[in-house]
Amino acid sequence: MIMLFYFSLIITGGIFQNGTMPDGIERLEKLIAEKIESVDGTFALAFRDLQNPDNYIFINEKESFHAASTMKTPVMIEAFRQAANGVFSLSDSITVKNEFKSIVDGSTFSISIDRDSGDRFYNYLGKQVPMRDLIHDMITVSGNLATNLVIDLVGAENVSATMRDLGAMDIRVLRGVEDMKAFEKGLNNTTTAYDLLLLYEAIARHEIISAKACGEMIAILSDQKFRDKIPGQLPADVRVAHKTGSITGVQHDSGIVYLPDGRAYTIVMLSKNLKSGEEGVKVIADVSRLIYDWMMSVPSR
Repeated sequence: MIMLFYFSLIITGGIFQNGTMPDGIERLEKLIAEKIESVDGTFALAFRDLQNPDNYIFINEKESFHAASTMKTPVMIEAFRQAANGVFSLSDSITVKNEFKSIVDGSTFSISIDRDSGDRFYNYLGKQVPMRDLIHDMITVSGNLATNLVIDLVGAENVSATMRDLGAMDIRVLRGVEDMKAFEKGLNNTTTAYDLLLLYEAIARHEIISAKACGEMIAILSDQKFRDKIPGQLPADVRVAHKTGSITGVQHDSGIVYLPDGRAYTIVMLSKNLKSGEEGVKVIADVSRLIYDWMMSVPSR
């Protein structure tokens, strides 16, 4: 009961509001570790203050996780890169299809609308839609059909190559979504919390492609519809540009948090082997609030 009350005070800001953290960020890290250890599963955290990079917490940041839908941010980056290089325009239209090739043997498979959180483009089969609309659907509602259409156009191998160019050495994008033959052979998209952090820091600093492209990507990420993780316990005036991911035993969220005073920080939380997805979601939301309260207790420079 005492421990539950203690965490309640933390989450409501009672401990951090007055700046009473004698151990600084080390104390925050201890509280986060205790929260993570209270749930069955493995978590990774990468957090860094964009204004003061000395303020950071890394927990299992280099451990590999199934990327789930967090891989859609690298796919978006590659689409913007190719558009900037004149390969196509984001306003170009492409034909919507629901037939894709497995990376295992080239056999065809389709995306099931029942397993897709984005159902908009199933009504457009055989018709053309703008590339920009597909990217928006891929990020904001995590549309799987939209994702596979974008990956078919830009090439999974190009996504991984661009990640290497950006210094994200451990993000691996092999394929689109629902390639069950690849899944059964363990050919999955993977990531680390650290690599995703690098991507979001570069986007936040407008260092990828161009300032205009980064601004457009931030706008898309800010329109995210799944808001129960990083933004779940944050005040309504806090802007979060982020991308979630989830499959059985896995809950992820990753992005940029913009504070009302103009400061910002990046936060990535990954998980695996969860016995309860709901508990995983709650831990991410709780840790996000802990970091927010701590950041609000630290004076801006």
